[in-house]
Amino acid sequence: MRGEYRGPAAGPGAAYHFEGNKDVGKGSISIVDAAPRKVTMQLHMIEPFEGRNTVEFLLQPRGAATEVTWAMNGPSPFIAKLVGVFMDMDRMIGRDFEAGLAGLKLRAERG
Repeated sequence: MRGEYRGPAAGPGAAYHFEGNKDVGKGSISIVDAAPRKVTMQLHMIEPFEGRNTVEFLLQPRGAATEVTWAMNGPSPFIAKLVGVFMDMDRMIGRDFEAGLAGLKLRAERG
């Protein structure tokens, strides 16, 4: 996978452009808003399917820990709906969300 950071190092306008294999695709993700308990990003996929989605990380303090909720939403084109009939998208994408959250946890615990 190839990637390139653009814009500021952090906060709104910070972006990552990527190009990978058929499993990753091609696109970009950029921070739209960053607050202490919520980070909002815009994901623009180019390949394998064109799509624009809003990604949100919600952070809720829970004692000495923080509960992180990672959500993604946006319009679903016909082809995505058709694929969803034959494939369990929650199962497919859920693994990526779980791996991403586990990686975030490790980095946060390292300090």
